[in-house]
Amino acid sequence: MDKIKILWADDEIDLLKPHILFLQEKNYDVTTATNGDDALDLFESDNFDIVFLDENMPGMSGLETLGKIKNTKNQVPVIMITKSEEEFIMEEAIGSKISDYLIKPVNPNQILLSIKKNLDNKRLVSEKTTSDYQQEFREIGMTLGDRLDVNQWKEVYKKLVYWELELENSKNESMSEILNMQKTEANQQFSKFVEKNYVDWVSGKSEDAPVMSHTLFKKKVAPELSADTTFLIVIDNLRYDQWKVIQPIISERFRVEKEELYYSILPTATQYARNALFAGLMPLEIERRFPNLWLNDDDEGGKNMHEEEFMADQLKRLGKDGKMSYNKITNHAAGRKLADNMSNLMSNSLNVIVYNFVDMLSHARTDMEVIRELADDEAAYRSLTLSWFEHSPLKDMMDVIADKKAKMIITTDHGTIRVKNPSKVIGDRNTNTNLRYKQGKNLNYEAKEVLEVRNPHDAYLPKVNVSQTYIFAKEDMFFAYPNNYNHYVNYYRDTFQHGGISLEEMIIPIITLKAK
Repeated sequence: MDKIKILWADDEIDLLKPHILFLQEKNYDVTTATNGDDALDLFESDNFDIVFLDENMPGMSGLETLGKIKNTKNQVPVIMITKSEEEFIMEEAIGSKISDYLIKPVNPNQILLSIKKNLDNKRLVSEKTTSDYQQEFREIGMTLGDRLDVNQWKEVYKKLVYWELELENSKNESMSEILNMQKTEANQQFSKFVEKNYVDWVSGKSEDAPVMSHTLFKKKVAPELSADTTFLIVIDNLRYDQWKVIQPIISERFRVEKEELYYSILPTATQYARNALFAGLMPLEIERRFPNLWLNDDDEGGKNMHEEEFMADQLKRLGKDGKMSYNKITNHAAGRKLADNMSNLMSNSLNVIVYNFVDMLSHARTDMEVIRELADDEAAYRSLTLSWFEHSPLKDMMDVIADKKAKMIITTDHGTIRVKNPSKVIGDRNTNTNLRYKQGKNLNYEAKEVLEVRNPHDAYLPKVNVSQTYIFAKEDMFFAYPNNYNHYVNYYRDTFQHGGISLEEMIIPIITLKAK
């Protein structure tokens, strides 16, 4: 392996001889200069891996030399070394994108640490991340063998997402494969857990029921409402890992007061979970309370057209009588229009904004080849979400909320999972088309691959006829019809779907934030 080449410019370079010998003993190749002009000539005529630059040199100053170096080869890290502790020099250097800033006198180990931090950082972080995950892998594995409760499953999922993001940054593909295997095992155990407990949760028979879609507003949002303005932003289809990748941008303007997870109801589909969120009721209860507003899968018309009415009714039941606004954003133009008019909302006690982009992204990824190529795996899917958010009207809305010092709560209705394994199902022509859940009569399916609810009322779901059944795909399975089976499977495999049972779909974020 070639030696790392260092350029060190300092008008007192002779006094640094011990430092240079120390680096040479560590097998670094060090070239020296005593002024900015000579340093720049050397830099332009050779390829250096890193530059140490004294700020106070005769002739061209260190800051001037830094500017010219950055104009020549911007990617080479430059370490500024100075006797001065004046703040304006630090700010100038940082503004010029230095990689480190050291105050004289420096010792050899400071120099070595700065080199490793800037040149060996990725390798060292990758090795440490791999080592730490190997230890955590055993602990998570043992945990999965225990009888976990609703909160312990949240912690397992948070750990899996944490390591997924850490290993993604370390570019260690072999460890990422091991993590994926562990996620698969976790989803197998989680599906059994949900299968065993779900009906008791929603029927009120379990004291250990988690906060779910229909109890979220009452338990987590309503207590945050006050005389001040609160924005509830529901980003459709936002998984916990997607929240974690956009969190750093949001944290520039907001302080996270609470980061919590809750459970989506089944089906983990918008027309069920989001209506339940806004109504504060399970789907069967919504149908009974609003018989003219609830639509079943096979009814014609939009299934989420009455969220504002549901929300108003829930607020009234909870005794929250402040002024409310509701806006649903389904395209960029609508988002831009609302962003431009945010100041008009500041007199309301509650402003609900439903933003549909992430859901549209998952569907576009299925239907459009170019999106499939842009988001061909989990990491790319997260990256696309981040890129969208950075340039979206939603971020502009959040900036206005921060400027006005309003409270903001971010949540979602359900997550999504990348499906891989087909599960054969046969149904009549009235069976719904969702790939992760089916409802209908005379369904034929592989019982061990699904959670079956033979009486929908047990799970507080409406039923159109007495013989209606719901089935929910578990883990990473998706339902496929026997006719044209291979084409169907190849088309939908590796797409992001929702409606069934998985950690990614059911355990989802609710974040309470305060402007900085």
